[in-house]
Amino acid sequence: MNTNEMNNELNNNMNNNNPPKKKKGGIANIIPYIFVVAILVVVAMLVFPKFFFGDGGTPTDNSEKEPEKPVEPEKPVEPEKPVSKIKIIDTTSKTRPVGIMINCHNEALPQSGLQDAYAVYELMVEGGITRMFALFKDKDFTKVGAVRSVRVQFIAYAMENDAIIVHAGGSKEAEERLRKEHIVNINVDGKYGQRDKELAKKRAWEHTLFTKMSSLKQAIKDYNISSTTSVVSVLNYNPEEIDLSKYTTATTANNISIKYSNYRTSNYEYDASKIVYLRKMNSTKNVDLITGNQYEVKNIIVYGVKYNGYCDRGNCSYVKPSNIGTGEGYYFTNGMAVPIKWSKADEKSKTKYYVKETGEELKVNDGNTYFQIYPSNGGSLAFK
Repeated sequence: MNTNEMNNELNNNMNNNNPPKKKKGGIANIIPYIFVVAILVVVAMLVFPKFFFGDGGTPTDNSEKEPEKPVEPEKPVEPEKPVSKIKIIDTTSKTRPVGIMINCHNEALPQSGLQDAYAVYELMVEGGITRMFALFKDKDFTKVGAVRSVRVQFIAYAMENDAIIVHAGGSKEAEERLRKEHIVNINVDGKYGQRDKELAKKRAWEHTLFTKMSSLKQAIKDYNISSTTSVVSVLNYNPEEIDLSKYTTATTANNISIKYSNYRTSNYEYDASKIVYLRKMNSTKNVDLITGNQYEVKNIIVYGVKYNGYCDRGNCSYVKPSNIGTGEGYYFTNGMAVPIKWSKADEKSKTKYYVKETGEELKVNDGNTYFQIYPSNGGSLAFK
């Protein structure tokens, strides 16, 4: 088309008021495709939300995350250690008690360390004199004594308490039994005992031997003695104060006198202000060598048994108690007394105590206990 022809056509279009024709193509043709893609994206977001938003429907954070720490397994919770409600001894403790032979000769007084004993047995030996077997548990005492020789009547009480017998020699029969029956014992007349040389200026040599817990621990280690036990106590302690007046057979007992022989009588006087008994021997205050304090006692169990005489190394003044079987006695505490019954099947068995009125097992107050086992043939018990 030449120039003239083009001009003529342009003039014709203008005259006819017709806009110029647009060429096919451009953005209008793309819009349908954009719409389809948008629909596909929405569908994909609904079908695969975690891909677009991550967990929980929240937008994913593409920034680098710190590696998660491995979860440690939970440690098993250890059960709480049971707590003893009793103060006189730790009833949860497995510590084996030591039972120390204590001299009761008049020339061996005053004694030392008995305030730390949770239980004390007093029995008659030869010549009308008495001897004590004092039990200690979880106590780091520094001077207990005077320590004296062992007698056969104390073996049964050592057995029922699973106690280590601490002594300074013994009668022939007692020493033979310790050896032949392999009864655990420590002789402190030597390495594991201490002689009080100053006291020896006032006393005979046999009344000056003492021991301390650190020495006994060393002996236990040296002799490879078991220091643990499964025996808790022969007594059933009550954490709350026991009122004996609830029993119709209970009586007042402010003053107690236990006669063993013409040589020895053990006495108690009730102190209502302290709620304990104050101990005496032959009506003289039984005081401690170190502190000078009179010994105080919470519980007293008293009963009489027959004592039979026998000879040992030519000495026929020795005696043995008939403490296997059954019998009756009294329990004293807080200024009151109640009749009881006791039974012991054999030497190794625990002595069991019952309230005579009801037959129930005897419960004792939380505190130290003295067992006064006197001869029914020649001794006596009196109280008021």
